[in-house]
Amino acid sequence: MALVILLVAIVLLVLGYIYYGRWVAGQWGIDPSRETPAVTMADGVDYVAAKPAVLMGHHFSSIAGAGPINGPVQASIYGWIPVFLWCVLGGIFIGGLHDWGSLFASVRHGGKSIGDVIGDSMGKRAHKLFLIFALLVLVLVVASFVNVVAGTFMSDRAGFVSQPTGNETTAIISMLFIVLAIVYGLLTNRAGLGIVPGTIIGIVCIIAFLFIGMKVGLAASRTFWIVFIGAYIAIASLVPVWILLQPRDYLSSYLLYGMMILAIIGVLISSFSSRVSFNLPAFQAFGGKEANLQNFIVPTLFITVACGACSGFHSLVASGTSSKQIASEKDLQPIGYGAMLIESALGIISLLAVGMVFEKYTSGGFGSPAAAFAGGIATMFGEEGSGIYTVMYGMLTLAVSVFALTSLDTATRLSRFMFSELFLKEGEASWKDATGVRKVLCHPLFGTLLMVVIGCVLGGLKLSAIWGLFGSANQLLAGLALMAVATWLGEVGKNNKMLIPGMIFMLVMTIWKLILTVVALFGKVGAGAAAWGDWFQLVFAVAMLILAVILVIEGIQTLGKQKAAKKA
Repeated sequence: MALVILLVAIVLLVLGYIYYGRWVAGQWGIDPSRETPAVTMADGVDYVAAKPAVLMGHHFSSIAGAGPINGPVQASIYGWIPVFLWCVLGGIFIGGLHDWGSLFASVRHGGKSIGDVIGDSMGKRAHKLFLIFALLVLVLVVASFVNVVAGTFMSDRAGFVSQPTGNETTAIISMLFIVLAIVYGLLTNRAGLGIVPGTIIGIVCIIAFLFIGMKVGLAASRTFWIVFIGAYIAIASLVPVWILLQPRDYLSSYLLYGMMILAIIGVLISSFSSRVSFNLPAFQAFGGKEANLQNFIVPTLFITVACGACSGFHSLVASGTSSKQIASEKDLQPIGYGAMLIESALGIISLLAVGMVFEKYTSGGFGSPAAAFAGGIATMFGEEGSGIYTVMYGMLTLAVSVFALTSLDTATRLSRFMFSELFLKEGEASWKDATGVRKVLCHPLFGTLLMVVIGCVLGGLKLSAIWGLFGSANQLLAGLALMAVATWLGEVGKNNKMLIPGMIFMLVMTIWKLILTVVALFGKVGAGAAAWGDWFQLVFAVAMLILAVILVIEGIQTLGKQKAAKKA
């Protein structure tokens, strides 16, 4: 059964990319002869033209993170059919267009953010409101992934240790990986080393690191890792992209590709073995839980799956870093659309992985969705406790933490861009053009440190106190980004009809879910049972709901004016 699900998903995603993608490219007028901002505005820091393979590595690693693993695994409680349909159809017709459209619009706006795109079609107020909303989402992104990474590194020991646990192995390999990325960046960008030999050397080093990590681990407390991660992402967001961001994400993408290949091999093995089987039900109403509005499949499924089908964070990556590195518009479809469809395939793989250990997962046998994912794939290769199981589990856990760390790098850099943009006046290109207090607020160091401190403090909460709200905020951001691209396409006279159904669907589902969340949290407050995390979620949810409603109203008015003007 697992093999059939995987094959059908791959066929549909490939057909969607080729045929639907070709039609959309023609409708939007993708022009390979047109120079991109990475060429016309090259500065050696943020605007750096990258080779397609390198940029695909950065973009894919950044948008993937832990989302397409955590989301589908958590949503598996509704059964495999709903998750399968949403990952595949949502990826082709909503998520893929969302990512591609955001990248395209940003490239045509000088590599500027989706907020700037909104400002162009909907006005200055909408621009500022969208930036505030996006920054709130980025705070949740940083908090969520700091929590995930610290959780995969933490230990009750300290220092370099022998006979390491899985967390200690993951920690030391991740640290070695950072050093490797810096060396790779220097060799390929300044010493003239070619990408092919550099990639071969990088992959060999990653394999060597895996063997080292099996023998020696790095142990430290959760608090230490939260502080360390905060310092790392602050530095990573400020240095030129070619030193760390590009090489780290490019090399980490090979871990992701390798992980997906291993999973496919595992599915093939399990399909011809009686030792392990796919035991996830086709459908479970209410996710097998108590029947209440918060757990009902609609709208919760579409929020929970997140990055496996559609994710607002992708629009920030596309318009924040990728649009500043894309060398030609011919790369827009493979990077903007193709990367999202590959991520949908990863979402399906995550679904198959948890299906192999579903009973253990639902009974609390795994500490996190990422652990269930690693355990599910490792189980395809061998019994729990065997050598092959241990090696596979360690490699997959490492991969998840590496991807979460790459998303953190990118999210922090995006926060810096958008925080500065929030306080810049029209005509000011950077913080250097600002005056007075705004010069301080727009300074890259100020925005970076502020976002890192807030994100790391919130990262100390339980993941359950962050992830649910992150899902709603993230998907609402996707609806707003679709609206931004749709209004811009309408402004420049291009076909935007393919975006409207997805935009409406995402806005309705996410606003519905946010209202349910706010009602539930007010219930806790009224009953005197609200903890600090509940108050945090309530304030954030209400703020985002208000901002979203205002932006949606302005978006509807803009689309209405465009339609009237077209008729006239």
